[in-house]
Amino acid sequence: MAKQIIALMYDFDKTLCTEDMQNYEFIPNLGLTPKEFWGLTNEVSTKYKMDKILAYMYVMKEECAKRGIKLTKNYLNSLGKSIKYFNGVSTWFERINKFGASLGVEIEHYIISSGTKEIIEGSQIAKYFKNIYGCEFLYGENEEALWPKVAINFTNKTQFIFRISKGTLDISDDEKLNSDTPDKNRHVFYRNMIYIGDGMTDIPCMQVVKDKGGKSVAVYKKEEMSKVLKLVNDARINYVCQADYSINSPLEKFVNLSIEQMVAYERLRQKEERQLQAFQNKVGE
Repeated sequence: MAKQIIALMYDFDKTLCTEDMQNYEFIPNLGLTPKEFWGLTNEVSTKYKMDKILAYMYVMKEECAKRGIKLTKNYLNSLGKSIKYFNGVSTWFERINKFGASLGVEIEHYIISSGTKEIIEGSQIAKYFKNIYGCEFLYGENEEALWPKVAINFTNKTQFIFRISKGTLDISDDEKLNSDTPDKNRHVFYRNMIYIGDGMTDIPCMQVVKDKGGKSVAVYKKEEMSKVLKLVNDARINYVCQADYSINSPLEKFVNLSIEQMVAYERLRQKEERQLQAFQNKVGE
């Protein structure tokens, strides 16, 4: 029998790291403040009636070109080293993996972010993720960014939940993604999913996971508690707590308890199936 898999899915900006990832080094390298950069993004989005994610990718490319900064994959990867994380993040993944192993289950970690994939790939925690879904550029022969290859906004984030459930991790594979997949063929049951995010852009994912029997968690900075109040009032989540990933934090305790519940449910379900099958076989003798 295949080992039970439990998937933890995370937003990145202000969920695992303390700010938008561009704020740490990319924007200062342009000689801009975060307020100025994101202000330009909003201006472009409003002027051209443009998706805000595509707008920020456009501004990244344009502002680099103005300053003679080559927007290459290697350059973006190098920026990942400057990212600052919430307490406990650096040891979180190994701790959760160890806890899962103690219960006989496999834990898989995924990023589903509207941030820049190439920056995340250069981060110290990138090695812990089975897959990283984020906004990504297409690069030309000179290795510089040509065009957005992948743009992930708050609505189309949800497709990656379905991809993870089906095990269709290749973003170009739409056929398998849209095909009917019986539960027995799924890589991860929805009820074995935990989504962790920080705000309004995570609502669709939080709602999907919660409605399908998984767990959705909202995290917040200590000084920004009111930011997630609407998520609580609208019943979008199962749990809310400070973005603290340290040992024995409320977040760790909730995630571990959720994993225990998922394991217990699966064992009970399998026991029921075996007992009913045995009864059918006995009656049929």
